Amino acid sequence: MSRLLVTGAAGFLGSHLCDELLADGYEVIGMDNQVSGRTENLDDAFENDRFSFYDHDVTEFIHISGELDAVLHLASLASPVFYRDHPIKTLKVGALGTHKTLGLAKEKDATYLFTSTSEVYGDPEINPQPEEYRGNVDPYGPRSCYDESKRYGESLVRAYRDKHDLDVRVARIFNTYGPRMRLDDGRVIPNFAKQALTGRDLTVYGDGEQTRSFCYVSDMIRGLITLLESDVQSPVNIGNPDERTINELAESVLNIAGSESGLVHEELPPQDPQVRRPDISKAQRELGWSPQVPLGDGLKTSIEYFKTQL
Repeated sequence: MSRLLVTGAAGFLGSHLCDELLADGYEVIGMDNQVSGRTENLDDAFENDRFSFYDHDVTEFIHISGELDAVLHLASLASPVFYRDHPIKTLKVGALGTHKTLGLAKEKDATYLFTSTSEVYGDPEINPQPEEYRGNVDPYGPRSCYDESKRYGESLVRAYRDKHDLDVRVARIFNTYGPRMRLDDGRVIPNFAKQALTGRDLTVYGDGEQTRSFCYVSDMIRGLITLLESDVQSPVNIGNPDERTINELAESVLNIAGSESGLVHEELPPQDPQVRRPDISKAQRELGWSPQVPLGDGLKTSIEYFKTQL
């Protein structure tokens, strides 16, 4: 592979992916309509003559001249703040955006990588979650615009694989964090970091004993590229199985930030998952991939970045 298209290129994950692909020697075309992405995330990429950028909405027809070896579809409103504010856009990028990018991959005879999510498992009844688990999801629930956009996207990828013999990859991404996350992202690590660094009490929803598993961005990006370069055409969990309670995460953020903030508890949002932990046996076995960055190290780097954003 040499020439790749990355949608959602100006976002948190997309920009890191562009940087790493460029470092690996690829020619990268980035595409983003900047609803939640920011072009400053691509400052380093713009310095590279193997990078080009299109300001374009992937739900509209996509034209790329020349050959493409792969299409990597990361465009999505993954933050709860953004998908609750833009539920129809979220559904359209998962449905129409996936359809348009799959059509492009078919036209170019390119490998197609779809970034799905651990949210396809919903509020899981088993822990950890293997790829075979079918999930516990409410298609009419408050999170459904995001959950169902990804579930539909996976189904569409499968249909193109079976009907058009398209070479596909599906990554089920678990909670990822790191530099370039927006402070108004709404997810727990930027929320806690912003509150700790500004001396406000950290907002913990429910009793704080619900769990999440946090994967540092460099591990996630390497996992995505390893999957792209493999021949695995069925979904693969990419995440860190180091499961922590939200209370444990809060204490870690406070310690690393050197903050004297306390905790304030608020009502748990409806259908907020109680547990989240990837079973990464398939990634370890078929990709030879495992995360390497401990939570404490990743939080230190992330909090230093968030300080620069305040």
